[in-house]
Amino acid sequence: MAVPLIAIARIGASLLGEDKDDVPDYAKTGAKVFDDLLARGVRAGEIPSREKDARNWYRSQAKSTRIQPQALIKSDRDRLTSRPLVGRMYHFFYDAKHKQTLPYYDRFPLVFPMKKVRGGFLGLNMHYISLPARAKLMDALYNVASDRRYNEETKLKISYNILNSSARFRYFKPCVKHYLTPHVKSRYFEIFSTEWDIALFLPTERFVGSSKKQVHRESARAF
Repeated sequence: MAVPLIAIARIGASLLGEDKDDVPDYAKTGAKVFDDLLARGVRAGEIPSREKDARNWYRSQAKSTRIQPQALIKSDRDRLTSRPLVGRMYHFFYDAKHKQTLPYYDRFPLVFPMKKVRGGFLGLNMHYISLPARAKLMDALYNVASDRRYNEETKLKISYNILNSSARFRYFKPCVKHYLTPHVKSRYFEIFSTEWDIALFLPTERFVGSSKKQVHRESARAF
């Protein structure tokens, strides 16, 4: 499986220069978490792919990794865009329009945009479901990837109708959110397809109004 070209040089540098006993401070270095975990995975023989063992390896490494959203957004300007594309994965800062009346919302969504709508877009925010449900949904979503090359061009071919048509996507409904462009408070930070499983389990959710455990309990009622 191909690793995005933009990451190859960084992964090579990590393989040559990283001491296995060093623990990088991702709270400050942001996007370096992807390069380092990919490099560590390559050393361990876990090439990013649709193989379940490899996906689980990257998820396991990511869930115990500390990282700050602000550092992530600022760490790699080459990933930033003002126009998110349907089926790709992004992080961004968000200030909900109705935050005074919403029971809770995520200030730092992890989203696959699904559809452009008036004033913004509909997207799947994976943060709204628990890690086990997140993993099962992502495993199902790999079946609607646009290709099996897993490079900078790979995206998901998703729509509400596609997701609602099969039981294998049963966890998706609590993730569907309407994002309004004027309330997006940063540019969109793109996460490449080889990094999806890392981003999926990184503890980057920033819920306002409720704990993530409570959010996940509420979401589970929709399954």
